[in-house]
Amino acid sequence: MRYISTRGTIQPIRFKDAVMMGLATDGGLLLPETIPAIDRDTLAAWKTLPFQELAFRIISRYADDIPADDLRSLIERSYATFDHPDVTPVVERGGLHILELFHGPTLAFKDVALQFLGNLFEYLLQERNERMNIVGATSGDTGSAAIYGVRGKENINIFILHPHGKTSPVQALQMTTVLDPNVHNIAVRGTFDDCQNIVKSLFNDLPFKERYALGAVNSINWARVLAQVVYYFHSYFRVAKTIGDEVVFSVPTGNFGDIFAGYVAKRMGLPIARLLLATNENNILARFINDGDYSLSAVVPTVSPSMDIQLASNFERYVYYLFGEDPARVREAFATLPARGRIVFSDAEMVHVRTEFLASSVNQQETVDTIASFNRETGYLLDPHTAVGVRAARQLVTDGTPVICLATAHPAKFADAVVRAVGFEPPRPQSLMGIEDLPSRCEVLDARIEQIRTFIEEKAR
Repeated sequence: MRYISTRGTIQPIRFKDAVMMGLATDGGLLLPETIPAIDRDTLAAWKTLPFQELAFRIISRYADDIPADDLRSLIERSYATFDHPDVTPVVERGGLHILELFHGPTLAFKDVALQFLGNLFEYLLQERNERMNIVGATSGDTGSAAIYGVRGKENINIFILHPHGKTSPVQALQMTTVLDPNVHNIAVRGTFDDCQNIVKSLFNDLPFKERYALGAVNSINWARVLAQVVYYFHSYFRVAKTIGDEVVFSVPTGNFGDIFAGYVAKRMGLPIARLLLATNENNILARFINDGDYSLSAVVPTVSPSMDIQLASNFERYVYYLFGEDPARVREAFATLPARGRIVFSDAEMVHVRTEFLASSVNQQETVDTIASFNRETGYLLDPHTAVGVRAARQLVTDGTPVICLATAHPAKFADAVVRAVGFEPPRPQSLMGIEDLPSRCEVLDARIEQIRTFIEEKAR
């Protein structure tokens, strides 16, 4: 399998090179040249596979330059850290199917991808006898999941930028209490978009990227999206009575990475009727789907901080397909986005978008109300991101199609929002016990690329 850039100005590369490159040298995002099609007979044969074997069957179709035994070993080690035998189990509550993606070491869906990516990086660096400095931005969960994926691993340093004071307290502590020498946390005085723009600028500074061997851990790295494709198939097999029955996935999303993984699964042949994109007040993606309005605005802080994003980096991958795989159009659209503040789509394109997606914007009061009402009805506690997806599903899917709601984090990571909704703290998993009492380490810097670059240079030496 070869990989190309959404902006079309690099020669195709293999999977292992795509992982190490992260972001294409032309500033675009990497995608496979073709999406492998899975027929109904193969889907039926996969229906009863355990998560690890299913992951191998899917990932090996994209990572055909890694020997099968090595890939199986990487997958087995990655999911041995999860506390549920089904890795990403599905439970039925309130007429919905809740896909629990929070059974990894940091209690968030990012673990599914980043445990795999951390092991994959270590494997490739040992193979090449190289070192890497991972640089990533987080609105909350990516940072801790990435840190836990690579802490203590050989030949890797990791630098994670998060918006100072704008994650939940537990999210911040999960990052800053990891004191391994190869882990460096940077709290940026700004928004997640500031952090993400700094990271992209560092990767676009090719001399700096090459000198310090930068690696990408955000979902701009294709391997992260690929690992997330697996749980769409896995949950479908747990819910569909007959192969071929359609389902709806309700996905709380801010950066378009998780829902793009669902889009890839749909293109592969998974019977998905629609992908329901659920956002909070930072609703650029919902405005795009419902109104054709992809225009930038200010970030609004909410009780679901992992979605407090305006500029969704993975959206470029979807636009590549929407524009008929025309990299020149993609290049022009994203080159002019900062100045124009918007991307314009044709009426025909928007008609096509709405055959694939539904969208809803759920405000903070609706989010809190949903946590409360769902708990009253079912006894189940939602975190404030999952609540956005549940609310959207109940609003928009009323035709009896089975709905799988992605539960992206454990409610204990967002205790303040849960207490506001139900009046009591969610039970804490063992991994969070006493986390406030642990020593922590973090550097607070301005949202200026020069400061971040200097810090990386000093620590990378």
